[in-house]
Amino acid sequence: MDKPVLGVIVGNRGFFPDHLCETGRQTILKILAEEGIEAVALTSADTLFGSIESLNDAQKCADLFKKNADRIDGILVTLPNFGDERAIANALRWANLNVPVLIHAFADDPTRMTIADRRDSFCGKMSACNNLRQYGIKYSLTTLHTVDPQSDSFKADLRRFVSTCRVVRGLRNARIGALGARPTAFNTVRYSEKLFERSGISVETLDLSEAFGRVNRLGNDEPVVHAKLDEINSYIPTKGIPQESLLKMAKLGVVVDRWMSDQNLVASALQCWTSMEEYFGVVPCTVMSMMSNKLMPSACETDIAGVVGMYALALASEKPSALVDWNNNYGDDPDKGVIFHCSNLPKGVFTNQNDAGLISPDDIPVMDFQEIIAGTVGKENTFGTVVGRVRAEPFTYCRVSTDDLGGKISAYVGQGELTNDPLKTFGGYGVVRVPNLQGLLHYICENGFEHHTAINLSQTATAVNEALGKYLGWEVYYHR
Repeated sequence: MDKPVLGVIVGNRGFFPDHLCETGRQTILKILAEEGIEAVALTSADTLFGSIESLNDAQKCADLFKKNADRIDGILVTLPNFGDERAIANALRWANLNVPVLIHAFADDPTRMTIADRRDSFCGKMSACNNLRQYGIKYSLTTLHTVDPQSDSFKADLRRFVSTCRVVRGLRNARIGALGARPTAFNTVRYSEKLFERSGISVETLDLSEAFGRVNRLGNDEPVVHAKLDEINSYIPTKGIPQESLLKMAKLGVVVDRWMSDQNLVASALQCWTSMEEYFGVVPCTVMSMMSNKLMPSACETDIAGVVGMYALALASEKPSALVDWNNNYGDDPDKGVIFHCSNLPKGVFTNQNDAGLISPDDIPVMDFQEIIAGTVGKENTFGTVVGRVRAEPFTYCRVSTDDLGGKISAYVGQGELTNDPLKTFGGYGVVRVPNLQGLLHYICENGFEHHTAINLSQTATAVNEALGKYLGWEVYYHR
């Protein structure tokens, strides 16, 4: 993904030691550079030490931000001293970027509390936040009220804030493809396009018949088909898979890739059950798995709301997301359960040869047939699943849903861990441990959430919660 860009505001207040703004600005810019973040900030040629205090300073800062509006993902407000709350609020209002804002205050040194060096940022941060709330400007806070920007705590805050910025920016302009109709048997994946559109998320549809028609126009020997076939064979072991099935997958992959590119789509949801198998003769799982692995999430059963959750997690972590079922209990442990899909999970979430504690070589992902649908449409029509075990790591889960009756988008998010507990089954699967899982399951059922959830092998729940709840204005439950 692109290098993050933050606008930087250095607050100043004349009757506090302004030399702290010079050293503070230098420190902040140094940390941002070390974290791979580009800064858009005033310089000492623009204002005193590149800080803002007056009406004129605020206007200069706003003008600079507006010139870079297309590039700025978020804004960092830093207070080396008390800072002028009006200048900060005015600069943000006049820039009118509507991006996440992080408020940071330097910590005082108890041995340097004379008039020459005392910061009072501890107090100034409260004044700045008070004014931003009056102005209706949303903002985030550091974990510690005041914190050394060179500390691990601030760097963690900064990384989390950048994740929040990626989610907000990505979802506000997301275009998602729906390939095929909702499967008749899955009322659970109903959603409101209009509610998503209000948050900046557009849905582009393509009928399954159109996709099959485009596939039929592709010749078996076309270079683009052979290139996709090679990509599939190098992506996942395909031993025992009929060549005819692999060729169908390759052609479908070409059609979907072109559609995604032509329509500028960042994610997709595909109809599968059971039209794809009956009338085309393969499952689309591998094609979808490959897209998800490239951070272009793809959900089955045309679960558009589910893929929004997948995309939010992928934006936050810059790692692949998967869509799974909360599927089974795990014995009598109330905090453990089994997640499962049949499956189109991305290769990046599975165990591999290098994973410590690997239970069995059978857990390594391979291509196979879809055992559930095969009983209805025949094994020969269901090749293309990606089966294996999700590796044992901490993970974040997220479910997005449109509440049509309430006219709002709702979501839940939380964290847990995937374990190495013994399990032998089919599809893509894993054992999870979630603190107070029973409480989460009660919340899901009481509030009518779907059985699907997005997962990501990262710890990004706080960033996603802020992005969806604070900045996008969705109703979010953070399970802890």
